[in-house]
Amino acid sequence: RATKDKSSKKNVLEVWLLQHYLRLCWMIILYTLLVCRLDVPRVFVCSFSLRVAMDAENEYKNVLPSSCSLASRHPSSSSTPEADQKKVHTKLMKFLLKRPTLQSIKDKGYIRENVFGCHLHNLCIQEKTRVPSFVEKCIRAVEKRGLEIDGLYRVSGNLAVIQKLRFKADHEDLDLEEGTWDIHVITGALKLFFRELQEPLFPYSLFNDFINGISKIPKCGTHMRNLVRSLPPPNRNTMEALFCHLRKVIQHGDENRMSVQNVAIVFGPTLLKPEVEMANIATYMVFQNQIVEFLLNEFESIFHM
Repeated sequence: RATKDKSSKKNVLEVWLLQHYLRLCWMIILYTLLVCRLDVPRVFVCSFSLRVAMDAENEYKNVLPSSCSLASRHPSSSSTPEADQKKVHTKLMKFLLKRPTLQSIKDKGYIRENVFGCHLHNLCIQEKTRVPSFVEKCIRAVEKRGLEIDGLYRVSGNLAVIQKLRFKADHEDLDLEEGTWDIHVITGALKLFFRELQEPLFPYSLFNDFINGISKIPKCGTHMRNLVRSLPPPNRNTMEALFCHLRKVIQHGDENRMSVQNVAIVFGPTLLKPEVEMANIATYMVFQNQIVEFLLNEFESIFHM
């Protein structure tokens, strides 16, 4: 590990080279890693590749055997160093540009998008579901063995265990009904899922419309129903599944002490937020809670009429 006088950052390694030409080996290793990483821009990899070739030719021509030089691979008497370098550059470009794009690999199913931190629309397409499977698994687990637990969705679960659950959801099949996961961990993970969506369950583009709609009395119901119906199908379907579940939580309020107001306070800022943070955040938080509370109270007329 590098000493503090070399770097103040953590996890920085200082490499000692026993022989001068070993630097070329490290450059080749770094180049290989860059080629394998799909998130590195191709232009950067190409420029680095050419630099590796130039350094190998110029810096090590007195150390490496003559068979390793660029010129020896093109023994034509008419070739020049500039022509050789151009050929190397052309070959490297052709090779690197053949790499498939990250999106094409995702489309073929070789790479799965993470469950947490993704876009709801993309996740439903990837899973071929109307509602993300993680959301459905959490709902089933809570309704099977947790509706009467005190402080449901209000009490925070162990953050370290929530992160463990998050990792498993992203990388392997998950069974939440087996009873090994604490209910507060499951509810905490579900809230985290909605909080980390690339775009909230209530899309950014409709934030102001929902805020304005909640104040349109007595036409509030019609306006809110039209807004919900205008949502993209993944958002609308997921919202219906979540709010149907939260109504069951409220129905067990005598045991879990979660009233409609308490549920709205927990989920309002999580499901509905502006794209750019605003100065009057306290005022908007009131509206956020009111919108969730209204949709819970008027669930049947909003979603089933």
